[in-house]
Amino acid sequence: MRSHIRGIGMTSQRTRDRLIERLREKGIRNEQVLEVMRRTPRHLFVDEALSSRAYEDTALPIGFNQTISQPYIVARMTEILLANTPQKVLEIGTGSAYQAAVLAQLVPKVYTVERILALLPLARQRLRELNLRNVSLKQSDGTWGWPQQAPFDAILVTAAPAEIPQALLDQLVDGGRLVIPVGAGSDQTLAVITRRGDQYSREDIESVTFVPLVGGGA
Repeated sequence: MRSHIRGIGMTSQRTRDRLIERLREKGIRNEQVLEVMRRTPRHLFVDEALSSRAYEDTALPIGFNQTISQPYIVARMTEILLANTPQKVLEIGTGSAYQAAVLAQLVPKVYTVERILALLPLARQRLRELNLRNVSLKQSDGTWGWPQQAPFDAILVTAAPAEIPQALLDQLVDGGRLVIPVGAGSDQTLAVITRRGDQYSREDIESVTFVPLVGGGA
């Protein structure tokens, strides 16, 4: 997928390069993912007061008790999601739209839903500014998925439910993958669920920490 992002600028180039080296050291191997994360301006997805920390490998607050995910986690989940070469992806939890921006440069079509309505205008603006036109956004309860656009080749969830919502499993194609953190509090695991007909297999990847997946709108 060809990126439409232009004009990185040299000011943050070294800090971006250092971040990419850290991701490599932590085991990220997909060069497409690394290159997209190198050129995606993460500082545009955080408050200006936090822009100096944008290329640290850490989660940062974006308001409403939500965060922009740690770059390693974004890279890891994206790398896993790309394993079956998806053409159509659903993201649960738009947030700042950083993860959606990364996916949009790697997948032909991205759908993303966000429970908190107040986050969506800025998310849309950022994607427009980066000329990423292959993303559709919607305010919705993430536990519902987006049934009107289903099925999806892959679904990526950026908040942790205590149990995996059945609606998300139902919206996968045969052979599709759900990449999702599961668990409560500090006891969370990044899991990959693969659909085979009416059967689902689960592989646990590593321990993670995400905000909880909450139903309803806000």
